[in-house]
Amino acid sequence: MLCALRIQNFALIHTLDLTVEPGFTVLTGETGAGKSILLGALQLALGGGAQGDFGAAD
Repeated sequence: MLCALRIQNFALIHTLDLTVEPGFTVLTGETGAGKSILLGALQLALGGGAQGDFGAAD
C-alpha cells in the first residue's frame, strides 16, 4: 500500500510531499492544477516510462 509520495523536480513540481491515509483517496482540482503531473510522477516511480519531453533540450 502506498503511504507517502515525495516528488522533486518533476515537470512543474519543485517539491511535493503527499501522505496517503488508509481508505479511499481522490485527487481533485481545477484544470491545470497538476493532477496528471502527479499521476505521471507516480507512474515513473512505479517503474513505468515517462511520457512527454520533460527536460528535453530546445
